[in-house]
Amino acid sequence: MNTVAPTTLHVATTGSDTADGSAYSPLRTINRAAAVARPGDTVVVHGGEYREWVRPRRGGLSDARRITYQAAPGEHVVIKGSEPVTGWEQGGGDVWTVTVPNTLFGSFNPYAEQIEGDWIVYPKKDTPRKHLGDVYLNGRSFYEVLTLPEVFDPPLRAEATDDWTGGTDHIRDPEQTRHVWYAEVGPDVTTIWANFQGADPNAEAVEINVRRSVFYPAEHHIDYITVRGFELAHAASPWAPPTADQPGLIGPNWAKGWIIEDNVIHDAKCSAISLGKEASTGHNYATLRGDKPGYQYQLESVFSARQIGWDREHVGSHVVRRNTIYDCGQNGIVGHLGCVFSTIEDNHIYNIAIKREFYGYEIAGIKLHAAIDVTIRHNRIHDCTLGTWLDWQTQGTRVTRNLFHDNNRDLFVEVSHGPYLVDHNIFGSRASLEVFSQGGAFVSNLVCGTVSLEPVVERPTPYHVPHSTQVAGYAAIHGGDDRHIGNIFLGSDAGRAYGPTARAGQVVGYGTAGYDGHPSSLTSYFDQLADPSTGDHERFMGAKQPVYIRDNFYASGAVPYEAEEGAVVVDQGVSVAVVEDGDGVYLEAALPTRFDHLRINVVTGKDLERVRVVDAEFEDHDGSPVAIDVDLGGAPKSAEETYPAGPLAALASGISRIRVW
Repeated sequence: MNTVAPTTLHVATTGSDTADGSAYSPLRTINRAAAVARPGDTVVVHGGEYREWVRPRRGGLSDARRITYQAAPGEHVVIKGSEPVTGWEQGGGDVWTVTVPNTLFGSFNPYAEQIEGDWIVYPKKDTPRKHLGDVYLNGRSFYEVLTLPEVFDPPLRAEATDDWTGGTDHIRDPEQTRHVWYAEVGPDVTTIWANFQGADPNAEAVEINVRRSVFYPAEHHIDYITVRGFELAHAASPWAPPTADQPGLIGPNWAKGWIIEDNVIHDAKCSAISLGKEASTGHNYATLRGDKPGYQYQLESVFSARQIGWDREHVGSHVVRRNTIYDCGQNGIVGHLGCVFSTIEDNHIYNIAIKREFYGYEIAGIKLHAAIDVTIRHNRIHDCTLGTWLDWQTQGTRVTRNLFHDNNRDLFVEVSHGPYLVDHNIFGSRASLEVFSQGGAFVSNLVCGTVSLEPVVERPTPYHVPHSTQVAGYAAIHGGDDRHIGNIFLGSDAGRAYGPTARAGQVVGYGTAGYDGHPSSLTSYFDQLADPSTGDHERFMGAKQPVYIRDNFYASGAVPYEAEEGAVVVDQGVSVAVVEDGDGVYLEAALPTRFDHLRINVVTGKDLERVRVVDAEFEDHDGSPVAIDVDLGGAPKSAEETYPAGPLAALASGISRIRVW
């Protein structure tokens, strides 16, 4: 059998697309290399700036025979979805204007494309829509305004409201909100006005985004591609709800086996990395048709995806690691269905959705639906509207050894049946956990903020055969069936007790007292169902599911579950802070002597009660019982030893300062 040896293709800004791609005769564009590359080949891109949408035409054949795109060692390679714009003319005061021919955009003009779709929220039905366009001055993005007069007299935005929690965030740099733009799109040209606040756009670097994506195939099933070591920026990526095509600045577009690693990715209008679904299984039908809620279309998309090969053999199993992702409007990483069996680790994600130019219910540093057998490990996520949001079908998912801090909210798990595992994390923000699900296990975490619990009975959602996309059934979320072991819960002088909120059924507070009223064992739960005079399903409706809560540490007003065994509660002598210092991040703690009284053994899947509705165990992805035996810093835990509560094996009473990133 004849085989072709792997080839290394070179690309350089000094090259030519008629060259042979050798080191001495490089190609000019990455797209030309993508047209030539075959399985096993490597495309080496040399230093400089490339303005193109890379659309790989073919992928690899296996993990060992992938196509790799990488920056040349030691060279800075930037791929942008923007173009520089010159020829600005003064329009009065600090406002300048430029006219751009529409041929620059081709068939996709971001200044004509509105930010809209399922689960986008505008204040009123007739509120003018924002657009996918953007203007950058020396790399810093501007704010869009909706009328021309606002360009000349831009409003100062000092704070923005989170429409989900009602909380208020302060804009980090209010003066930056005066850098604004407005555009009008004609048949042949697009005219842009921008307020540069005293800067001369003809003397500075000014760019406008032009392309929807930067590295994203046009076809599905372009498998086994590696993208490594680039700076990727300035994509006009659209709003990406779970009921639509979900293109991002970079992503596999419904494929298998991508590795996205060691990149700096920033300034996606909506989503940076997409591991999401495609359009044939639904594309904003709730918005376009208006005949059914998005929930129903999302449910249908799960079954539609199964019909087109949504399974381990064809989709997912991606690796996203060691990337720095920031300054994106919707998500750092997004994905519905296409994210299954993937690993997201060692990424630094920040400044996601903090401009608040638009709002919707699909915003987070990481926002995944159907995160089946997904591992989210050792990421630092901060200064985001929401750190991580796991929505629908969080099953076999593990969130481990992550550092969350300075987010409006840290972790939200919604309408999922589990089993899912959350262990050895720091949740350092004011709203730490939102559990609108069941079937979770929370082990050895530091929870500095509130815990919010809410049943969701009006949206029954699917669950799956373990470690598979095959749908096993669907059920409502009644809450409970959760496990909390070896965590540290901190309170606040502002509010110590649990209590209901304006949302029906929701309780918010510090600690685990929100589970009060739930039985503490499966046997006790069965006792609630023992009346044979009650109808088959009716007897389950009012029966609260059991919870399994033991050996947690509570301080500063955090309150334990009423039937908890082994809890340690202290009211004073406790302070904990996540502190940045140079290139490091540290946990600074002052803990009382009683902290040392609580010691726990290593927890494994054998120690965790099965998940009731799914009838599934807490397992690794190979089906073996999960071992929860590595702390946040990577230190292994021995089955022969006992350990303190919280995410760090070295944590002890007294004053400590431990590096956590």
